[in-house]
Amino acid sequence: MRDGFTADDVGTQTGRRFVVTGANAGLGFETAKILAARGGDVVLACRDESRARDAMARIAVDVPKASLSFLRLDLADLDQVREAAAEVRAGPRVDVLVNNAGVMVPPRTLTRQGYELQFGVNHLGTFAFTGLVHPHVDDRIVITASLAHRSGELDFSDLAATRSYHIWSRYQMSKLANLVHMFELDRRLSAAGRATQAIGCHPGVALTELTRHMPLPLRFLSPLAAPFFNSPAQGAWPTLQAATGAHVQGGDYLGPQGIGEVTGRSGPARATRAARDPALGRELWERSVELTGVDPGI
Repeated sequence: MRDGFTADDVGTQTGRRFVVTGANAGLGFETAKILAARGGDVVLACRDESRARDAMARIAVDVPKASLSFLRLDLADLDQVREAAAEVRAGPRVDVLVNNAGVMVPPRTLTRQGYELQFGVNHLGTFAFTGLVHPHVDDRIVITASLAHRSGELDFSDLAATRSYHIWSRYQMSKLANLVHMFELDRRLSAAGRATQAIGCHPGVALTELTRHMPLPLRFLSPLAAPFFNSPAQGAWPTLQAATGAHVQGGDYLGPQGIGEVTGRSGPARATRAARDPALGRELWERSVELTGVDPGI
């Protein structure tokens, strides 16, 4: 590796099993493709089976011997999250869980359990799935955050967004929750004497399907801005480093190394003081247990 990590730095993954959420498109697709190309056994955990099967077929074009399978996972439905987690636990051990799936600035929508969609999917669904499967994960748990976490504030007083709904502040809140969760998870795994480590990452600014809910003028300008931002393949580099990097440690946070962490090869990223705050980590953990009904037991 020179001047940061790219897909070229992913070594052989033969014999290793990965579960990648949201692997049918964008960063998740690119992550799954590289892991499969390096010999990994990759489970695509996705809400839509037809889109996941299409993604598997596209990967197989470039990686004819790819070892791929599908797991139905709908992070907007905690009951279905439990079903998916049970299926994971009934199968072979997992080396790395890559929590990649998420939503970004949709119209106000609620999860099946009545939580605002961005916090419900990006954090609560991820917390529940991770909490249920972590005993079955041997090496790493990757949680995807965002540059947006830097402007986020955790507010538990209106989780259904009934009083107000600002698309960006809700997204920022969910991404801060992702990073607070990652640091708290790693602290608890370490305290429990587990070898499994939690690692965070963010893609910088990558033009993926997540932008589909952005205001029309911004969506129109996205192709013009593409040369200045990461492609999905480049945006996946921090995820790949978090999942496979040889010198990565629990509690590391990785992202692009260019100006403002917007683009470039992957390396150490900056997390806010709030994201690293153990008191906030404990509070979020306890509230997440209450809201999801899932106690990870660590």
